[in-house]
Formats: sequence, structure tokens, C-alpha cells
Amino acid sequence: MADISGETLATILGISTDRAAPWIDPLNQAMAGFDIDTALRQAGFLAQTGHESARLTAVVENLNYSSQALLAVFPKYFDADSAASYARQAERIANRVYASRMGNGDEASGDGWRYRGRGLIQITGRDNYQQCGEGLHQAFDGYGVDLLAQPETLETPLDAALSAAWFWSARGLNELADAGDIVAMTKRVNGGANGLDDRRALYAAAMSALGT
Repeated sequence: MADISGETLATILGISTDRAAPWIDPLNQAMAGFDIDTALRQAGFLAQTGHESARLTAVVENLNYSSQALLAVFPKYFDADSAASYARQAERIANRVYASRMGNGDEASGDGWRYRGRGLIQITGRDNYQQCGEGLHQAFDGYGVDLLAQPETLETPLDAALSAAWFWSARGLNELADAGDIVAMTKRVNGGANGLDDRRALYAAAMSALGT
């Protein structure tokens, strides 16, 4: 499968070629490195990463929640009083909701904020950052970044794309893409079916643009 062009990426995501330009080489390198090498696989990958990243505009998790949103999104971690106390304080919110899980330390450790979601498919939690770093070292000889020490690296286009392709491969998404199962792909990426209509629209655009 040939590399995708800036024009193709812009068409799929409905963005300008200027916005697409910084992502072309990173995405092509990432897809080549993890066998995302057919039209079906590329269509699935670009649809999912396009949705997850708000058309390549968001590569770090936004945790700037109101008190009402905290109660709706994280009812396990907040009641009315604590939600009011934490509202609009993204770092405190991350440290609370991600504490003592996914390999993170407790709330005071700061791991929740340090290892918040980053990349085109957001890598979240100390364990996932470590696994992603190890996977990239295996896939790319000479990959020299320590993601535990430099987690913000996943905010750059290359590493945001590479981390997403690693996640895609590690979670068996190539096989789901081969079957053309957009619902299963979405659940594997998202944990549910959030944004399914948009993902389907992007998938259809990608299939058309890639000639499938």
C-alpha cells in the first residue's frame, strides 16, 4: 500500500492541507511500522485516530471539567462537595481519578497528571506509557525516548502517531479492520461506542478516498 498524501488525509478528515501537512510523514511512518498496510487497515486507523484527536487538533487529554461534568463523567470519584472543590482544576482532577490504578501512585504522587492521556489514541497511565515505550523500542531500532521520564513526548506529531499505531497493533485492531467491523474497532479503542456516528462517517470517507 502506498503512502497516503496530504490531500488524501485532508479529504478524509475534512481539514485543510495545511493542518494535515505536519502529520503526513508521522502517520505514514507509524502505519508502516505496525503493518497498517492495506486500505482497510488504513481506513480504520485514520477514522479512529481522526475522531479521537478531534481531527488532529487534540493530542493531550482535556480534564478541565465543571462540577456538573465531574459528577456525570466520574461519579465513582466525586460527590457534590468534592466535585465543587475540584472543578476546573485539571491537574487535581487527573491526580484524583487516575490515582492508584494503571500503575500510577496515589493522588499525592502526581502520576495521574504526569501520565494523563496523550497521543492520537490517548495512552493513559504509567503502565501503558511503559508498555508503549517498550513496544516502540522493539518496533523501531534506535528509538531512544524514555516515555516514563518524558511523557510529554507523546504530544509531538511523530510520537503521537507512533503511540497510536502501537496501541492499534497491540490491541489486535488490524484483525478487526480486516473484517471491516467499525463497531468492534470503536469498542476496542474507546471501551464503548462513543462517537460511533462520526467514526462511521470518517470511515466511509477514508474507504472512498483510499479506493476501497
